[in-house]
Amino acid sequence: MITINVNGQSRQLDVDPETPLLWALRDDLKLTGTKFGCGMAQCGACTVHLDGQPIRSCQLPVGSIGESAITTIEGLNGKVAEAVTKAWRDLDVVQCGYCQSGQIMSAVALLNETPKPTDDDIDAAMDGNICRCATYVRIRKAIKAAASTLEA
Repeated sequence: MITINVNGQSRQLDVDPETPLLWALRDDLKLTGTKFGCGMAQCGACTVHLDGQPIRSCQLPVGSIGESAITTIEGLNGKVAEAVTKAWRDLDVVQCGYCQSGQIMSAVALLNETPKPTDDDIDAAMDGNICRCATYVRIRKAIKAAASTLEA
């Protein structure tokens, strides 16, 4: 048995320690907001937070997590998360929606660390988050809108 901390709760998993976190979240814990995209940590669909930092869960063995705190899209909360999700809704960022949980997780991590991001900051933070529908312009606008909301 492996014990991990997910969304503030201690959860026990009866899985091989080499199982990618993504599959433990989706298959064992039924937290399906985190998506499978490429399986190679290249697309960002599987992004979750590990101790507040965005990571690709498809390549992280569940046995290597230890005491670290994992936050999925289902457990995302707080002022920054609310600002980002509101901006996403207000600006109709989502088209097909498949990549959006990973996009939101990366955007929240960015704004937690850089409350007033430049375009370069946004590019660096969102690099590797692929949107098949190419909503990149709306994603950038939403991040800037969320940042403005947080300033007020």
